[in-house]
Amino acid sequence: MEVVRKTAIVTGGGGGIGGALATRLARDGARVVVADLDAKAAAEVAEQANSQRSGAAVGAGADVSDTAAIQRLIRLAEDEFGPVDLYFANAGITGAAGLDVSESDWERSLDVNLLAHIRAAQLLVPGWVERGEGYFVSTASAAGLLTQLGSATYSVTKHAAVGFAEWLNITYGDKGVRVSCLCPMGVNTKLLYSGGQSGDPLGDLATRAVTTAGEVLEPSKVADAVLAAIEEERFLILPHPEVLDMYRQKAADYDRWLRGMRRYQRSLLGDER
Repeated sequence: MEVVRKTAIVTGGGGGIGGALATRLARDGARVVVADLDAKAAAEVAEQANSQRSGAAVGAGADVSDTAAIQRLIRLAEDEFGPVDLYFANAGITGAAGLDVSESDWERSLDVNLLAHIRAAQLLVPGWVERGEGYFVSTASAAGLLTQLGSATYSVTKHAAVGFAEWLNITYGDKGVRVSCLCPMGVNTKLLYSGGQSGDPLGDLATRAVTTAGEVLEPSKVADAVLAAIEEERFLILPHPEVLDMYRQKAADYDRWLRGMRRYQRSLLGDER
C-alpha cells in the first residue's frame, strides 16, 4: 500500500516510535491523527508534522483502553480527513515485574497491549472488508516472539498481540485487509528505560536485557522499517534483523533456548552459578 493521500491513526503518537511514525507518514503524504494519553505531546507531534506539510495532522488525547476513545479517534479522522485507511496500534506499557503482580496491573497491561488492538480492529475491519482495503499495523515487540526477562505482563501481552495480528492477517488477508506486526528490540524511547525506575532488580532486568542484546535504534529508523514493510505489504517487521535468527534458534531447540535464557538472566543479575 502507498500511504500518500491515505488517512491514518497512530496511537501512542506523542513520542518514541509513534511520534516518528506520525511525522514520517505526514512527510510521505498521509493525513494523520496523532493520538496519545498525553494530549499535549500528541499536539506537539502534530504541529511538527504540519511544519513539514500544512494540514497533514491533528493531535488528540485518548486512552486506547477505552472503546469510546477509539471511536472518537475514528470520528475525528473521518471529520478531518476522510475514512480511516491505516491504523497503527502502537500505544503500549511495560507492565510490572515479577510474579507477584496485582490483578489491576495485569488488567491494565492486557487492556493497553492487547485489547486496544482488538477493539480497534472490531471497529475498523468490517468497513475495510466492505471497501476492499485497509491496513492494520500492530506494535508488539521482539518479546512477543522471544520473551521479556523480568516482566511477565509485558511478555505475555506482547505474545498475545503477535497472535492476534497473525489471526487477523489469516482471517481477513484475502478480503483486502493488510496486517503487519512490528517486533523491535531496543528502541531509544522513554518506555525502554522506564522498567528500572522503581529500583527493583527485576524491573531493571528488562532494560538491561534489551540494551545488551543488540543495538538500541532511534525511533526514526524503526519508522523507516515500518513504512518499507507497508509498501511491500509484509507481515513481520524486524528492525533488528538478528531477532529472526534468535526466533529460529528458539524454534529449533526450545529447551536449549530456555537454558540459554536462564543463563543470560543469571549473568544480568550477577549470579555466576
